[in-house]
Parts: sequence; C-alpha cells; structure tokens
Amino acid sequence: MTTLNPLESAAAISDTYRRYLQSLISPRDEKLGLAIEAAIADSISSENGIVKGPYLEATPPYVTGKTIRELVAEGVLSPEFLKLASNSFPVDRPTYAHQEEAIRKVASGRNVLIATGTGSGKTESFLLPIFNHLMREKERGDLGPGVRALLLYPMNALANDQVKRIRELLLNYPEITFGRYTGETESDPKSALDRYRKM
Repeated sequence: MTTLNPLESAAAISDTYRRYLQSLISPRDEKLGLAIEAAIADSISSENGIVKGPYLEATPPYVTGKTIRELVAEGVLSPEFLKLASNSFPVDRPTYAHQEEAIRKVASGRNVLIATGTGSGKTESFLLPIFNHLMREKERGDLGPGVRALLLYPMNALANDQVKRIRELLLNYPEITFGRYTGETESDPKSALDRYRKM
C-alpha cells in the first residue's frame, strides 16, 4: 500500500516551485543572482510568502446509488447502455446518489442543476441523460444526423479533456457521434479533414 506523507509532499512541491522560479531568471552578475535566490527562498518560506500550508481536507465519500445495469433493468436507462460496458464505463459499479437522481429526473422530463464537489461525477450527471435520450431515439428508429445537445466549457482544456472522455465512453457505440468546436478548430474543411485524419 502506498502512503503519502503530506509534510514531505508539501516540502517537495515548494522546493520544485522554488527551483522553477530560479530557472526563470539567470543574471550574469553573481551577487544579483544570489540576491534573487535569497528573495525567492524568502518569499517561499516566510509566513506571508507565496507558499501556504500544507492544508489537508478530508472529503467524505459520496452516497452511492444504483448501478447502470440496475437502472437499465428498471427501465430508467435504455438497454443500449450495456453496449458501452468497458473499463472506462463499468456498468456494475454503483453511481453516486446525485447522479442517479439527475438521471431519473431528466428521464422523467425534468430539468436539473448539478452543484456538487470536484470528483463527484458531475459530467455523468448530465452526459448519461443525453446518451439515454439519443439511445431512446435509436430504439424508436428516430436517430439520424443533426445536433441534439451542446456542451459548453469555459476553457479549451476542459473541452479537450471531455472530448477524450466521450471518445472512451462511445468507443464501441458509433451510432452517437460528436464533435468539438474551439478556437483551435480549423475553418477550412480540407485542413480540418487532414488534421482529423492525422489524429
């Protein structure tokens, strides 16, 4: 079992940050270089410096709900969800209670607002209901080309991270397609297609 010593980890992070800051400025004058090193070391180690802590926060576990398989058996989710089963999407792992609640509410035609902590599966709380809607369209024979949902992210990094995640989830389900539009998106169709093929 791997253990983490928070004090050693905090000291290692502070030291790495100090070395990074020192690497940004390398004056030719030795006295100036020593003064800068001392100022950086002082700003990291002093009580009012730029490094604070370490602070530890214990996050209680989130209450679990039913599994995807159980929600499919209940009829809340489409049986098509079982085709997504993979290491990236274990259908027998319990969802969190707030995810299950969001899935149920959206499936019953309600709107939801998801406000919960980091690492609590907010993405699944809205993404799984979207997938469910599309899978229900497929069951009825209504799934065709066209935009059904827009996911808006405040930064390209978040959008890129989510594209990677959606690719993993839909790896074995080509019926649902998706795309990404950011400031990095090629405006010329030929350039975009060439870039896509390279990826």
